[in-house]
Amino acid sequence: MKKLSKILALALALCLALTLLAGCGGTSDAVTEAVSAMSETNNEAAESETEDEAEPEEETEAESELSFEEITVADNDQCSIVITGLDPDSIWGYTLDVALENKSEDATYMFSVLTASVDGVESDPYWAAEVAAGKKANEEITFYDSVLDDIGVAYTDIALTFRVYDSDDWTADNVAEETVHIYPYGEENAVAYVYEVQESNVVLVDNDQITVIVTAREDDPIWGYTVSLYLENKTDEELMFSAEDVSVNGYMSDPYWATTVDAGNCKFTEMYWFTEDLEEDGIDQVEEIELTLWVYSYDNWTADDILNETFTLTP
Repeated sequence: MKKLSKILALALALCLALTLLAGCGGTSDAVTEAVSAMSETNNEAAESETEDEAEPEEETEAESELSFEEITVADNDQCSIVITGLDPDSIWGYTLDVALENKSEDATYMFSVLTASVDGVESDPYWAAEVAAGKKANEEITFYDSVLDDIGVAYTDIALTFRVYDSDDWTADNVAEETVHIYPYGEENAVAYVYEVQESNVVLVDNDQITVIVTAREDDPIWGYTVSLYLENKTDEELMFSAEDVSVNGYMSDPYWATTVDAGNCKFTEMYWFTEDLEEDGIDQVEEIELTLWVYSYDNWTADDILNETFTLTP
């Protein structure tokens, strides 16, 4: 469009030049030369415009497109679980649609999620559904955890472990226990979340088995004192993380905290003390927390501890 405007401007300039030449008694040779120059200019501009049109626009790499096909998690004589769809933009959070079926004739089954993670970050969707004998149900599993959005996970690998059991007989064997990975952008595009250590963080442990980092400390006048932690399990077994012999400002005060982390996963968690519990010991400001961090195999208590070490935190 700019080149076309240039051509029009040159044409007007030529007309003005011809007018001036005629008024001044200019020769026909001068006019001829002016027309010839204008013709060459037009041809060059036209060729340039054609070349520009032929050049492809600079391509930008598009993000991987969302792709999903139904996944049958379990299908046996007693039950079935099928993931039928997903909604990344649900008002409540990232949501999976699940079709359940209880094929038994007389038992009510509880369908539940034992563990769940997104890109390797553990997050509990707090989901369970009871289905009567011979019945079906359509359910939604939603990740409400705002931490997932805060840390910017991309939802490229959603892992769920389902458990189905008799609601009225917890001693009976599981009807089903299956783990499934959902790759909304294809397995080849799955990425694991990587935590970047901040200057304000306190790294308690970082070795070839685990990582424990204090990411924040907050004194809330209502809920109490909170220590936020990032945990990483680099082993091939589920680990239990707990705190023993905890004291605050020299007073024994156990926090409300203990958690497991599956093999190869990481987790954001909070260790907290209620305000009323601290006030009972006359503590209105936390000055020092001493604790023994104990990490061990969840399924093998006789194995050697992964960690049993005392740390002191001074806010």
